[in-house]
Amino acid sequence: MKVEKKEVKAIVLDVLAKGHPDDPRPPFKREPLVQAMGLEQFKLLELVPKPAVPIELYDMLYIGDGEREKIERVKRRIGYEDLTQTARGELPFLVEKVVKQREQDFVHFFNIAVPITPRMHMLHLLPGIGKKLMWEILEERNKKPFESFSDISARIKSIPHPEKMIIARIMEELQNKDVKYHVFTTK
Repeated sequence: MKVEKKEVKAIVLDVLAKGHPDDPRPPFKREPLVQAMGLEQFKLLELVPKPAVPIELYDMLYIGDGEREKIERVKRRIGYEDLTQTARGELPFLVEKVVKQREQDFVHFFNIAVPITPRMHMLHLLPGIGKKLMWEILEERNKKPFESFSDISARIKSIPHPEKMIIARIMEELQNKDVKYHVFTTK
């Protein structure tokens, strides 16, 4: 049995001071909500803020165990379809920001990616990587592990922006609930 890790930090995608507009309850009964994305596994979450604590777009929030400064509780995990228009609009920019901040984690992926099945490799899951490009990546990493996104693009001429492949894959995993393999997110 796989134990699912909890997100500890999240970044704000949208603040719904008067609750979710689709909530059928009268406005005075709705609780304020924050839609956020976890920084480790890109989980989409709905959070309940502490009363009278200001929260703004792009705020980094601690949502782990123990005392939380701005968040009362994690209400639930949500899907892409549950996001507001504002949150959907901000999501690609925040995914890009997190990928750039965690560059070493994603470069490490290029260095350790392994076959999933006899005919399918983890690298194939990145948009634009076919058999030929996969073999080129494997040969280069066998010579010397990749050190950064710029190192990947310098050594593999067909990949000018490896971070864009990672961002596109994360967005696909978040937007499409029928994705079979989750490389960077959790189901």
